[in-house]
Amino acid sequence: MSLEDLYREVITSHQKHPRHHGELEGAPSARRDNASCGDHVRVWVRLDGDRLADVTFTGRGCAISQASASMMTAALRGLDLEGARSVTARFRAMVMGEAPPDPEVLGDLVALSGVSKLHARRKCALLAWQTLEDALASSGVSASG
Repeated sequence: MSLEDLYREVITSHQKHPRHHGELEGAPSARRDNASCGDHVRVWVRLDGDRLADVTFTGRGCAISQASASMMTAALRGLDLEGARSVTARFRAMVMGEAPPDPEVLGDLVALSGVSKLHARRKCALLAWQTLEDALASSGVSASG
């Protein structure tokens, strides 16, 4: 099995069997739409001090947007805000083609590294991450620190 096949399998798994999918009652949330392709996502975030105690999502869209949302929740859940910001920055840089994939920091998220070559799909991969920033802002936390 090639690395590309493995990445495709990870993306498909997260798309078909999303992790942390569903609403979080009473938690701050935000919704974003990608008008260019019809994707939409809503992200909920529950903080415990400066830790992301829980992150969930719902949405519809392409495999990239939904897999990215699922992988995001799995990667960030339980991290403190500084750690979440670090992962978010590394992911964004990878997707934008500004930094190489870093499996030690990003784990399964490196499966989306090929998106950097597909300019139209970058918005799909980043949609949930931008929505998370909005959800954090609605809870009174600056996503950028």
